[in-house]
Amino acid sequence: MQRRQALSTVCKLVGSSALASWGVAAQAQSAGVSDNRIVLGQSAPFSGAAVQLGLQYFLGAQLHFDALNARGGVNGRRIEIARLDDSYDPERCAANTRQFIQDGVFALFGYVGTPTSLVALPLATEAKIPFFAPFTGAQALREPFNRYAIHVRASYFDETDAIVRQTTSVGIKKIAVFYQNDAYGKTGLEGVTNALKALDLAPVAVGTVERGSTDVAQSLKDILAAKPEAIVQISAYKPCATFIRLARRQGFTGNFYNLSFVGTQALLDELGSEARGVVVSQVMPFPYSAAQAISGEYLAALKDKRGVAPNYSGMEGFVAAKVFAEGVRRAGRNLTREGFITAVQGIQNLQLGGFSVDFGPKKHTGSRFVEMTLLTEDGRVRR
Repeated sequence: MQRRQALSTVCKLVGSSALASWGVAAQAQSAGVSDNRIVLGQSAPFSGAAVQLGLQYFLGAQLHFDALNARGGVNGRRIEIARLDDSYDPERCAANTRQFIQDGVFALFGYVGTPTSLVALPLATEAKIPFFAPFTGAQALREPFNRYAIHVRASYFDETDAIVRQTTSVGIKKIAVFYQNDAYGKTGLEGVTNALKALDLAPVAVGTVERGSTDVAQSLKDILAAKPEAIVQISAYKPCATFIRLARRQGFTGNFYNLSFVGTQALLDELGSEARGVVVSQVMPFPYSAAQAISGEYLAALKDKRGVAPNYSGMEGFVAAKVFAEGVRRAGRNLTREGFITAVQGIQNLQLGGFSVDFGPKKHTGSRFVEMTLLTEDGRVRR
């Protein structure tokens, strides 16, 4: 009875009553695959303060899978995403993950956030299910090496190193850090601290915010008292926007630097004209113009989707879906989870229209690409 209820919940979220029949077939094959379908499980924030991160990632991935499925899928199989809302809460994420494992999804795909991914990965590893393309750059998910964890994006250490190099290259040395008080924020703080230490520097001040909160008053007071020249932020878009808005009103004129996880478009939407002087490090191709082939492909797929605007979170989902599908294609018709992982390890220097990924038997991070973008007061993102 419990299994039928759980499967019914997933079916509603996927929007396909056919998933119930898939569940029986997949269980019979004991590989998470039916004759004509592959179903992935995504636990992500589809409500709450980080809702745009989960929603836009899902929509971006769905764009690519929809296009593939319209052409017959991969090796004759459609790829679908069953999604459950965790509201960026680790306990809910763990429960969702156990449900997906019970229901026999082929892989866990596109989990959003460090604290949630950290509770999900051990469950995936124990069940020997691929944990593919989480929307996080946390080092704890990459080291030590885990056969079942596959990352498409660069790490937070890559991003923080690039941010520190850019700020210090123009003579800025007084750098403060505003971070979320959880595994994500602490990873980012560690990255900034390590990058500064290599230059015989240290943060001039630090301030925290609790996950899901916008109560930044004490952090704002502590950080501004140190008179920093720049502030690195490691949190989601709502607390970061709140901090920026209040700091500007108290006279801070320096730049803010944010990691990609902040949600660039969501942050821009929150700030409006107060976005001027906010820098965001990016780990994906620029999604707002067709300058690169993969961006053009993404924009073309978005063309007929009303109410869905291009953004970096969507691009990340789109790229992750392309890489996943390539792994499935290379694994062949006799698809197994272990065979899929081995196939992904064989993807070396794959060019995706201006963005490349490179894996190997002991290399499960496909990209280290990082570039800086600047938000403008007229609602644009500039490279």
